[in-house]
Amino acid sequence: MGGGWPRPNRRRAVLLVVGFVLSRELAGRPAGTPPAPTPAAHPVAPDFSRMDLDHREVHLAAYRGKVVLLNFWATWCAPCLAEAPRLAEWQRKYGGRHGLQILGVSMDDDAGPVREAYRKYGLNYPVVMGDEKIGELYGGILGLPVTFLIDRNGRIRFKHEGATDLDVLEREIRELSPRP
Repeated sequence: MGGGWPRPNRRRAVLLVVGFVLSRELAGRPAGTPPAPTPAAHPVAPDFSRMDLDHREVHLAAYRGKVVLLNFWATWCAPCLAEAPRLAEWQRKYGGRHGLQILGVSMDDDAGPVREAYRKYGLNYPVVMGDEKIGELYGGILGLPVTFLIDRNGRIRFKHEGATDLDVLEREIRELSPRP
């Protein structure tokens, strides 16, 4: 098959193993202790341009001056879907005066299920289709979800891998957002 992504069922198996390893690591923490964000692979968020689900071009650089929550996810990833309603809530709550822009990168193979999930979960932010190339820009996406919080100057300030304590992520958003 070559050096590209593994076939979908192999990729899912790899991601499930990574998820299992992460869950075992999290289980070793004392109760109530949130996982610490891992250091970002790049000091500046790599720029990319992709078409969203409505066939409009999305450039990461166009959001310079805003806080960007870049979320790599998939429709077959349960923790990803659990986060989706909260991300939509944050886009409403922090998108205006606070200047937050959420951008989803679906790692699904087909846009059909992504469009369905977009409607089902009431997503209100752009979602683009991802692939190995965009994943490699961000240090390789080996498990999902992976979330990067990018400041107004385009610098990656926080990176979260796997299921994340959303209260911690919201505090980070408020830390990077200006007060209205």
